[in-house]
Amino acid sequence: MVVEAPPVPRLPGQDFLDYQVDFWQRSILFWDTLRQRADNMLEHERAGLPPLLDFKYETILDARRFDHPANYALLRITEVGEDCWDDCVDPDKPPVMVLDPRAGHGPGIGGFKHDSEVGMALHEGHPVYFVMFFPDPAPGQTLADVLHALRRFVEELARRHPGKPPVLYGNCQAGWAVTLLSADCEGLVGPAVLNGSPLSYWAGEAGVNPMRVSGGLLGGAWLAHFTADLGDGRFDGAWLAQNFENLKPEKAIWEKYAGLFNKIDTERDRFLEFERWWNGFYFLSREEIVAIVENLFIGNKLEKGLMRICDGCIADLRRIRNPLVVFASYGDNITPPHQALAWIPAVYEDTDDLKKAGQRIVYLTNPHVGHLGIFVSAKVARFEHRAILESLEEIEALAPGLYEMKIDNPSGDPDCHKPQYSVRFEEREVENIEFPQQTEAFERVREASEFNESFYRTFVSPWVQAATNPWVAEGLKWLHPMRTSRYLFSGAFNPWMRGIATLADGIAKTRKPLPEDHPLLDKERELIAQVSDAIEDARNARDGAYEQAFKLLYGDTPEGTAGK
Repeated sequence: MVVEAPPVPRLPGQDFLDYQVDFWQRSILFWDTLRQRADNMLEHERAGLPPLLDFKYETILDARRFDHPANYALLRITEVGEDCWDDCVDPDKPPVMVLDPRAGHGPGIGGFKHDSEVGMALHEGHPVYFVMFFPDPAPGQTLADVLHALRRFVEELARRHPGKPPVLYGNCQAGWAVTLLSADCEGLVGPAVLNGSPLSYWAGEAGVNPMRVSGGLLGGAWLAHFTADLGDGRFDGAWLAQNFENLKPEKAIWEKYAGLFNKIDTERDRFLEFERWWNGFYFLSREEIVAIVENLFIGNKLEKGLMRICDGCIADLRRIRNPLVVFASYGDNITPPHQALAWIPAVYEDTDDLKKAGQRIVYLTNPHVGHLGIFVSAKVARFEHRAILESLEEIEALAPGLYEMKIDNPSGDPDCHKPQYSVRFEEREVENIEFPQQTEAFERVREASEFNESFYRTFVSPWVQAATNPWVAEGLKWLHPMRTSRYLFSGAFNPWMRGIATLADGIAKTRKPLPEDHPLLDKERELIAQVSDAIEDARNARDGAYEQAFKLLYGDTPEGTAGK
């Protein structure tokens, strides 16, 4: 008979002592994680910031060698894990071309892990191609050069897969590039999927989507032009990443780091994997960023049919004939459904007009996932993106009109297969797409921006360019707070971090984390939530102040309906 030893009685204050030890160990591991992030960032920079794809690939076309060079390249995915292309691909299916956004970061978000857009397309048997871009633009690179390169890529896919127009997959800012490509490549491309892609830049909800008013508060496009001048003709994408973090600091800054500290034993690898992509900042040319801000963010010219690509070429969304699939989320404060959908009634007067144009537009929405989750979330990739890819033939077979894609999944399992889940397309009316608009106020923003930009370009820009050189630009690059806040934790810059690494190595060998239900861990999580709520309240007050300042500067016009 085995007699169990009685439990060792806990001493008074033992919970507090255990927590103190655990807190100290987590602190060391937390700072060591930031050290590892800094080392990863510098290693990635030294390697030339290659695309962070979780798949092997080969380069098909390099647009830097085109007559009109651009810093883009077309890749073909060749292997998935230990499986080669021939084992994964059904030659009867159309190719999928995934485009990542040039919004400050490098390429790879559409395929930097197995459960991703690239992974799901391969899982469904499609030949998959990926459009990457290099850290630096070609000198003087324009939007016309980029679109010329993308058209060459489409033509190459048409040559490789005759009779099977490629499916275009555009993420965020790549969505408007896909839209322009669809308008320019009639008959060459199949369905286009626009994921979290803004096409109506003036749309949004007051106090909820403050980014749409920031251009007006900053005086328009001149500031982007000035920043690119300081960069010796290049606009640093780190500024765009910083804007993203400042949009919801309680999530992007506080909760990211507090959550890492609280769950350092389980979150470290995930944190480092994402940060490797997040901290790879790429550049846009001066010509590109000024054209993007003037035509899209400030001018909203795409949906109005006024965006000039080059001499004699005006973008017209009514020319698009391939089906469009718009995927948006109500949890996305970067590209809310307002900006993803409000262009439809602006381009088509009503449902009959859409049908007469012979177009099919399908949209689906997620109730809560954030902007990056649309591209990054493994759950979204395994469910919504897989459902889209499995429904392409049904989408192409739809009669002209507007449809909402509904996915019924009684099991709730994102890995389920048909017929465990079903997809249906419910017809909708263009007239029913109604979002708040402040058209007159934003027209005043456009006018002010054009005046400021004209003044800056004529009287200030030449002096700034004369005072700037590659040495100044490189110094400003490495002094940017998005970089200094990372690389200063590297052992190469901070000798103290080498001691942290030694301590962390010893802790990792003997560490025994506290149980999740430890009372002081619960108190810690409560404190984290309270601080997050306080930051959120401050951010809401800030956003409200932005809205009030915008109304004072540009007028408070009645909110109408999108497209009216």
